[in-house]
Amino acid sequence: MTTKQNNTQAVTSSPLGGTEGGLGLVRVGILGAAGYTGGELIRLLLNHPQAEIVFANSESNAGNPVADVHEGLYGDTDLRFTSEMPFSDVDVLFFCFGHGKSEAFLKEHSVPDGVKIIDLAQDFRLAAPGNDFVYGLPEINRAAIAPAHRVANPGCFATCIQLGLMPAAKMGLLTESVMVNAITGSTGAGQKPGATTHFSWRAANMSVYKPFTHQHVPEILQSLGQVQGAPVPSVDFIPYRGPFARGIFATAVVHTPAPEKEIIRGYKDFYADEPFTHYCDKAIDLKQVVNTNKCLVHCEKYGDKLLVTSAIDNLLKGAVGQAVENMNIMFGIKEDTGLRLKASAF
Repeated sequence: MTTKQNNTQAVTSSPLGGTEGGLGLVRVGILGAAGYTGGELIRLLLNHPQAEIVFANSESNAGNPVADVHEGLYGDTDLRFTSEMPFSDVDVLFFCFGHGKSEAFLKEHSVPDGVKIIDLAQDFRLAAPGNDFVYGLPEINRAAIAPAHRVANPGCFATCIQLGLMPAAKMGLLTESVMVNAITGSTGAGQKPGATTHFSWRAANMSVYKPFTHQHVPEILQSLGQVQGAPVPSVDFIPYRGPFARGIFATAVVHTPAPEKEIIRGYKDFYADEPFTHYCDKAIDLKQVVNTNKCLVHCEKYGDKLLVTSAIDNLLKGAVGQAVENMNIMFGIKEDTGLRLKASAF
């Protein structure tokens, strides 16, 4: 028997025997657990009533308390990082590696067939021969995620932009190039320090990076084409670095003669039953979503131009929140379990 430590009690686990209705715990292993996504994932799972963290792997921090690296977890857990990877003791592995490392890891290590994988890197997001990962955007792939053995979690920019544009794609409105601008917080660049993440450079500053060439564009086009049933001509994406820690705020301009009322009705219908993505009648702002797994979307028409705004927390709905959402779907747990979080609006 093992125990899961959280901030209220120790929960005794039993071998996984189906989690619906509270039977058993999903046993979790985390690889690359010392980064921003690893820390945020640990925070969520410690408070998830149907999950147990079996190990948090970090070669460079092996033996150190998790709370010494992820200091917001002081008092919540006595978990320590480990260099070990006891795959046979877990039901699911979360890959929190940097991009390009997941594919190499799977070539070098043998993961038991019964262990599911949720990869947060970009290695398996694009459909290709031999790629058995399901693209983990629940709003369009929920039915495929549920029985999946391996899931590729979407990128943060990709999530925000796709959720802003998918109802328009469903209505067949993306027949011309779409212009997108989006700004992200510094945590989107990862925990390793760099010139553009240094406080004195980032504070009260903005900059453009990777215009028209950002690595998330192919997955955006892939999903929008899937929903529209026809290719989208292009998404001309300009990313910005923002002077804040977390969150993504995106604007997209779609050229369409469709009436505004018809478009808004289409957006509301598309997201009517979604637990985390919501259409808002009023203009949105970033603070409504930071520290939540929500995506908020709003539309306004200006002549033949449709302005779509969308916002997410890049570490949650754009990363580990969506990964836990996918875990819930894969193990038959209510989708919003462990993800009803308070926005840090003020």
